[in-house]
Amino acid sequence: MTVRLTLISPATSEALRDVRFDDQSPLDSAGIARAEAAAAGLNPPARTYVSPSPRCRQTARALGLRPEPSSGLAACDMGRWRGRTLDAVAAAEEEAVAAWLSDPTAAPHGGESLRDVRLRVGAWLDALADGDRSEHITAVAEPDVIRAAVLHALTAPDEMFWRMDIRPLTATHLTGRAHRWNLRIGSTLE
Repeated sequence: MTVRLTLISPATSEALRDVRFDDQSPLDSAGIARAEAAAAGLNPPARTYVSPSPRCRQTARALGLRPEPSSGLAACDMGRWRGRTLDAVAAAEEEAVAAWLSDPTAAPHGGESLRDVRLRVGAWLDALADGDRSEHITAVAEPDVIRAAVLHALTAPDEMFWRMDIRPLTATHLTGRAHRWNLRIGSTLE
């Protein structure tokens, strides 16, 4: 079976603008408007999934999708850093932030490591490819989940996680079968 997966990053929110570890805040009005404007350009997928975060759920709604929530697409659990800005955490815990940014197995915040996220998202991807029919699937997911999916698809080293920039309301396309994936990145929805 061939799976055509489109991973859509969520629209903008205050947390994104503030470079704040997700605090479950909603989209801002500009983000909602951009997602609603982009809805006309989407082809209807056979199945849709969404990260449990409010901004992913709101983006999916604004795009006119009726997705199934998937815990496999949850953003990285940032533990005690959740809701704080990167600058504030770096000022208070410089060494911990340096470890987190350089070591994919580090979780100084008490949540998930980036490697744990990659393994969880990779298992979700592999389960899609194990189905018995070809189909197009769309998932609205946080940028860290999309990075993890791309790393898994390309069997790239975990250390490449921070080398990808996932912009708001962009689509990353994966086509796969038999646990072999091809990648097309960076198309805008607008």
